[in-house]
Amino acid sequence: MCLAGRVIASHYAEPLQRSVQQPSQLREGPSEDADATAELEPGTIFSLLDDALGWAWGYAGAERRVGYVRSEAVAPA
Repeated sequence: MCLAGRVIASHYAEPLQRSVQQPSQLREGPSEDADATAELEPGTIFSLLDDALGWAWGYAGAERRVGYVRSEAVAPA
């Protein structure tokens, strides 16, 4: 956990490893209208922290960019 020991929290979420199944945009918010921050190619590992209302929230890539992708775009790795 990258922030453990540096940030005080009552608990930390253990990310679930997922794989991007289709070309997807990583977005700043859970909406098609939110700005895209990265393009995710099939096979990219997405570390899932939450999945609600059709949007998966987590991080991806070597830079660990945080954002949202459509839930149906990711599946267990």
